[in-house]
Amino acid sequence: MQPLRVYSVVPKLPPKLKPLWELAYNCWFSWNTEIAELFAQVDQKLWRECESNPVGFLNRLPQRTLESLAGDQFFLDRLTELRKSLEHYLSKTATSIPFPENEGQEPVIAYFSLEYGVSKALPIYSGGLGILAGDHLKSASDLCLPLVAIGIAYQQGYFRQYLTPDGWQQERYPIYDFEQMPMTLATDAEGKRVLVSVDLKGDRIFAQIWKVAVGRIKLLLLDTNIAENQPQFKQITTRLYGGNLEMRLWQEILLGIGGIKVLDLLGYKPKVIHMNEGHSAFAGLERIRRFMEDSKLTFEAAAELVASSSIFTTHTPVPAGNDRFPPDLMQPYFEDYARKLGLAWKVFLALGREDPRNDAEPFCMTVLALRLSRINNGVSLLHGHVSRNMWKRVWPQYPVEDVPIGAVTNGVHAPSWVAPDMALLFDRYMGSNWREDPDCTRVFEQAEAISDAELWRTHERLRERLIDYVRRKLHDQLLQRGAKRKELQMAEEVLDPQALTIGFGRRFATYKRATLILSDQERLIKILSESPRPVQFIFAGKAHPHDNEGKKLIQQLVALCGTPECRYSMVFLEDYDMEVASYMYQGCDVWMNTPRRPLEACGTSGMKAMVNGVLNFSTLDGWWAEAWRPDNSLGWAIGLGEEYEDVQYQDFVESQTLYNVLENEIIPTFYDRGHGNLPRAWIRKMKDSIRYLGPVFSSHRMVEDYAKVAYGPAIENYNRLVKKDFAAAKDLAQWRMDMMTKWSSLDIRNVHATDPQQVFVGEPIVVTAEINLNGIRPQDVRVEIYSGPVDFEGKFSQRETTIMQPAGDMQEGWQQFRGEVMPVEAGRFGFTVRILPHHPLLLDSHSLGLIRWADQG
Repeated sequence: MQPLRVYSVVPKLPPKLKPLWELAYNCWFSWNTEIAELFAQVDQKLWRECESNPVGFLNRLPQRTLESLAGDQFFLDRLTELRKSLEHYLSKTATSIPFPENEGQEPVIAYFSLEYGVSKALPIYSGGLGILAGDHLKSASDLCLPLVAIGIAYQQGYFRQYLTPDGWQQERYPIYDFEQMPMTLATDAEGKRVLVSVDLKGDRIFAQIWKVAVGRIKLLLLDTNIAENQPQFKQITTRLYGGNLEMRLWQEILLGIGGIKVLDLLGYKPKVIHMNEGHSAFAGLERIRRFMEDSKLTFEAAAELVASSSIFTTHTPVPAGNDRFPPDLMQPYFEDYARKLGLAWKVFLALGREDPRNDAEPFCMTVLALRLSRINNGVSLLHGHVSRNMWKRVWPQYPVEDVPIGAVTNGVHAPSWVAPDMALLFDRYMGSNWREDPDCTRVFEQAEAISDAELWRTHERLRERLIDYVRRKLHDQLLQRGAKRKELQMAEEVLDPQALTIGFGRRFATYKRATLILSDQERLIKILSESPRPVQFIFAGKAHPHDNEGKKLIQQLVALCGTPECRYSMVFLEDYDMEVASYMYQGCDVWMNTPRRPLEACGTSGMKAMVNGVLNFSTLDGWWAEAWRPDNSLGWAIGLGEEYEDVQYQDFVESQTLYNVLENEIIPTFYDRGHGNLPRAWIRKMKDSIRYLGPVFSSHRMVEDYAKVAYGPAIENYNRLVKKDFAAAKDLAQWRMDMMTKWSSLDIRNVHATDPQQVFVGEPIVVTAEINLNGIRPQDVRVEIYSGPVDFEGKFSQRETTIMQPAGDMQEGWQQFRGEVMPVEAGRFGFTVRILPHHPLLLDSHSLGLIRWADQG
């Protein structure tokens, strides 16, 4: 029997408590610990049961408790104070980021991501990609960046993990009630739901929109689980990374195409979009279609406008992380869409193919995003290099170094991840500026002044808190598995609050090598059992539901944790999430990370540990390749960044290095105690890590970098291209077509250089070349000398480019160009000459894929 009507019943808060709703419905609580503490101190047990979700917490508070709070003047005073602090925070609008003038009032940037890790109270994330997106929004809020975000409201989120008695991962999918979470439905002036629709193979699919306040930022989430849809389409927003390949295609159509429509429906007019991973690449196509329909632009002009105002961030160097759809799957969904864009079906598919001529190649979302963006980046310097090599087939004529993919290294939102105890210490010695200006080197230099004793005692308290949390969580895990009383008693005695504690928490993909530490179990057990210097490990992480190899790694690890030799010093925590991670980042002594280089794009978990004074111990991959110092003053490296063809040999070598560093450096340094039982050398590393790495690997610095190298230039380009009825966009499109038509006829001849007996360091080499531009204007090209040191194979090991200037006309359309280069070091040095297209509105000359090199002969 179904009810005729359904009501949402909410608690009747006394008038004095109404501000609690304001605090509960803004995710500022996730990085303002005072707000979280206000809720928690009402009822600690209920707060834990509600998983730190203030909306669900308020809805479950007994009415008598609410009435009691309304009469508690101390509580009301704190509530008033926190409400004022939220109002003050939200009232700030001036951004400190250098930004195009008059662009800070309304959101001009739309940020797209398939997942967001803002708070445990909003379980629509799986791991690093989502947490990074959440930190991006928080820093954008703190910096008053004019940004709006688009995502999906997953009713079952990502799976919750539990283990069978034999250690095999199982998945459960709780159903979340959005009305019990910090999100509200978008409604129109009459209070009716705002619905957006997308077309799926002729079926019209509807989605309602949930709004989440992340400080000053609005996060808009699409939800198809509504009565207007057929049962199969209600499932689109059920699970993150769930279902088959077609379900993933549906989700990405909803995110990209539906996301652009949502912005229009709610009155947002962003000039720039930022695609966080390739999942949202269809947003670029929908922007093109809308410019064609609304402003009557050609596909070429609309594509230039969209690409010039789009940013794409790629996050994974692992092929499986880049979605590819077979042409047969794409056709029924996009053949008609291609016609609306004025494209033949093959031309449309070519937009998502590394080799446009290969009809059998699947359609790749990463390639589509790269083609529809003029600003592309990886998430660390090393990942930028890996990405250029990975996607070089999209620009086949360029050397890898010139593939137009840069790098903006990720950062973390320190106020969200620093433990409250450590935050109070930072406040006292660094002032509150570490929260408001966490990328300021001057602020973090004050970490040097923190008392050794205070820093260590604070860290010890956090380790004790972690051990207590692990024991409680392990007890609950064993209880759910039907463990016996003896096992439950043992759970209360695992780990030593005074022992060196090493944490490992990440996705259990095979390339992350969670079990590298197990490769010599006899040696490991010897380390664990050395009584004067105890060592213990805490592991956590999930394998993808379809990744049986990853599940086997978990099972292998859990089996070892259960042996008599390891059961008190090795623990695996189930259901790794933001809460488990926070306890580990804050309470471990060492954060261990063992990815097989170069497959870790960034690895921000180590950054979150670092801002708590936890020292990193990692292979030189991702961010750690930038952060580590050879003197080990900020932490330790596993290897020196070598890359091997034989991965089994690589694993063996690096496992031995891991044991050696652990035995000979980490353990002795931790237990080298001076007066007052303080490990002075260890504390020095903690301080230096916070001082030197804290401001660099901050999400504030990251967002400011995006504003400088991406958002600002993209907004300025957009503004120029749309002026006078899109005149510049039309001209740029026509210029590009002209370049494409004439480029093959460009020619370079008679490249000459001064040829002395000896070339000395610091002395110029004058280079001349004759160029036939085939009717192309000289200002439309850039003639360059491409020079640098040459390796033993005769290839450039480094390179610089120098612009050559016209030096006079010659007969029959030929023109001489001249320039000079200067070797700065002794050794083999070489050069060649090339021509690139050039236009003042073209953000990157390499993006067109046009280049002409001087012939080798």
